[in-house]
Amino acid sequence: MHTTVFERKFPSSAVVEASLSGTVPRPFWIDDLGPDVIRYPRLEGKLQADLVIVGGGYTGLWTALRAKERNPSLDVVVVEAQRLGWAASGRNGGFCEASLTHGYENGKNRWPKELEQLERLGMENLDGIAETVERYSMDCEFERTGQLNVAVEPHQVPWLEGDEEGGEFFDQDGVRSLVNSPTYLAGRWFKDDTAMVHPAKLVAELARVVSELGVRIFEQSPITSLEDQAHGVRVESVSGGVTSSVTGKQVALGTNVFPSLLKRNSLMTVPVYDYALMTEPLSAEQLASIGWKNRHGIGDMANQFHYYRLSKDNRILFGGYDAVYYPGRKVKEEYELREESFAKLASHFFTTFPQLEGLKFSHKWGGGIDSSTQFCAFFGTARKGRVAYAAGFTGLGVGATRFAADVMLDLLAGKDTERTRLEMVSKRPLPFPPEPLASIGINLTRWSMDRADHNEGKRNVILKTLDAVGLGFDS
Repeated sequence: MHTTVFERKFPSSAVVEASLSGTVPRPFWIDDLGPDVIRYPRLEGKLQADLVIVGGGYTGLWTALRAKERNPSLDVVVVEAQRLGWAASGRNGGFCEASLTHGYENGKNRWPKELEQLERLGMENLDGIAETVERYSMDCEFERTGQLNVAVEPHQVPWLEGDEEGGEFFDQDGVRSLVNSPTYLAGRWFKDDTAMVHPAKLVAELARVVSELGVRIFEQSPITSLEDQAHGVRVESVSGGVTSSVTGKQVALGTNVFPSLLKRNSLMTVPVYDYALMTEPLSAEQLASIGWKNRHGIGDMANQFHYYRLSKDNRILFGGYDAVYYPGRKVKEEYELREESFAKLASHFFTTFPQLEGLKFSHKWGGGIDSSTQFCAFFGTARKGRVAYAAGFTGLGVGATRFAADVMLDLLAGKDTERTRLEMVSKRPLPFPPEPLASIGINLTRWSMDRADHNEGKRNVILKTLDAVGLGFDS
């Protein structure tokens, strides 16, 4: 077993500690909205609607928007348990990717016959997001810069040299002329399949647009149950002992990482916690020392990978690597801060950019990712077709949630479309096992992926077995 670059070259503990001193334990993106962000009322009383959407993140808000664009007269209600976008939609890295399958390799391994179609639909979806941002003048810092994949270990270089996905290959000198890191050995720049966005501003702007189109939004109204009615489904929220409800002819569920309101989906996802840091704004001299003039997102090629990007004011978001599953499938606020992960990320940051030593991190945070066994979204209906759901985005939902909205609306309308005919849409993935088997299996898989990173990417018998039964992951 060999050591990785992040273990061979690392900054002093004093550098790491200094960089994290005074760091705010909150998502930067949500903080950056400021105090003037629009808030929406609690659900009160008993309401009626044509379409009720549970969840006020990307999935729910895109569903509201796409529904109103299909039928402007539709009466749509969105109900959110906390504040709009407070969970994954306000905590992610802002990588809005074309891929619907969590990467080309994962799509090729699972749906090879549909891969070309899935790739096309994904690009059309990203184009649709760009068009929507322009049409509604959405201020969400949308930049279609693409993504640079970098090799940081010698065995990763051939993966990029022979890449069948496209993009432009750069050797060591070439990639370091784009972004100057001593860890880079090669790179491939996919220039059109990824945009950078401000995650929380995208939420706020989607909410603004749908409100202007007549959608009613309610916050701080956790839905606790779905009840079948003669001509629809009633969703209920209990606050202070008082029950409020909305009865909709149809319901769309965008509850992400949180426990499903449908028993059939109780084992379909697990929450895996991801962590990120945000630096203070770089000075002109600091930015010049690393280059990065093209502002593309960056991700390395390891199983335990890092993702990073520039913000509008030239901060660097640096996240990933540690993906932590806490036994019991619980989603808890206490899991959002893990000092061990923040220290590790800070160390890896200064290994990547040693010339930035002395830079401090302004924010640190974590959040739960709704992981499925196929590593991308799954879909379906319940309650005689009156309830649709999409979940399991596994960390790549910024763009894919718009596609999911269209799938759910197609399903609710009973339409036979190109989207609903996809095997990815029509076939449910395997569920996760119950505890304690889930904890054992997930942590054994994490350990195996770490071993692969330490063994030139070679997959052990555990990963090969998962590959054979369709549970392996390669994005």
